[in-house]
Amino acid sequence: MTAAPPPTHSSGRQRDAARTRAEILDVATEEFARLGYTGARVDVIAARIHTTKRMIYYYFGGKEQLFTAVLERAYAVIRQQERGLDVGHLDPVAAIRRLAELTFDHHEEHPDFIRLVSIENIHQAEHIIGSATLSELSSPAIEVIGRILEEGRAQGVFTADVDAVDLHAMISSFCFFRVANRHTFGALFGRDLTAADRRQHYRTMLGDMVLAYLTGDTARER
Repeated sequence: MTAAPPPTHSSGRQRDAARTRAEILDVATEEFARLGYTGARVDVIAARIHTTKRMIYYYFGGKEQLFTAVLERAYAVIRQQERGLDVGHLDPVAAIRRLAELTFDHHEEHPDFIRLVSIENIHQAEHIIGSATLSELSSPAIEVIGRILEEGRAQGVFTADVDAVDLHAMISSFCFFRVANRHTFGALFGRDLTAADRRQHYRTMLGDMVLAYLTGDTARER
């Protein structure tokens, strides 16, 4: 049976499908990030954009599919940034630092992404596992890191026996913790990890930490 066309807004204005989907995803991202998968409600999302649940179901099929679409778009943003990263003209040390800075900047600029990933981990990645889009979405960062590591070793600059996935985890964990744990860390230690006056300190610290591991004596001993 062919699905009925989506209803129009009360104003009677017709919107193109791409714009409507984008608006739904914008509000759904905020609601899921704020209340989690279980707490977010489709009728609230619909009310916020002055449409109906029927409209959302027409485009996405249901709450589970909507949350999956939110995740797919969130991951697509960072993957697009990774694909656009140009480090071919940089030496391995500068290239690794630039990649770390990209991750740092993205996580800081997209706190909703951090919350969505935390929520999906609570659900044991069931939506990611069920998404053909996400399961097939390779990380350009892994490929870039792999090439940088290979070049760094060839030049004798990097000595750590680490693969690209482990290094990606090392970079991401610092960036993720800084945003995800800012409130609890601040309450316990009296320091805001996202304070503007310490931003450059932490951004530089991340690069220093990664490079110290890749080039230090401890790495050689291992």
